[in-house]
Amino acid sequence: MIQSFYNLLQRLVGENVDFILVGGFAGVVYGSSYVTQDIDICCDFSVDNLFRLYKAIADLQPVHRMTPRKIKFRLTKVNAGQFKNLYLDTDMGQLDCLSFIEGVGDYQKVKQASNIIKFENIKLRVLNLDNLIKAKQAMNRPKDRQIAIELETIKKC
Repeated sequence: MIQSFYNLLQRLVGENVDFILVGGFAGVVYGSSYVTQDIDICCDFSVDNLFRLYKAIADLQPVHRMTPRKIKFRLTKVNAGQFKNLYLDTDMGQLDCLSFIEGVGDYQKVKQASNIIKFENIKLRVLNLDNLIKAKQAMNRPKDRQIAIELETIKKC
């Protein structure tokens, strides 16, 4: 799973998609032991950036995960301005593209609260540890509260 996530991130970086890694996999980058089932990114939902994202994943059979019949994700000039979030299944795993992160804010605020980190051999923006903890606390689900506690411990080390 980790290799598939890495490959998916590598594709996004390779197409110059403007995004910040958030969520469980961001925690993994900081050393969390939590096993995540998806990649969560906060991204610029401009038409140009969405087309770069689409180019990065189009051959991975992306489908809308939250639709009953798993409708194929197709991006057109007509619908590109209509999305606020995308919850996708791809051949490399689940990709959640978010425009807002609870506890942090919109894309611009998330970008300001991020650091560029070298992960394996790619450089990517990752929500900084303090704000990742805030986001997990704001979600207030049992697993997020547990991850926030673990991230607090990592922060102290």
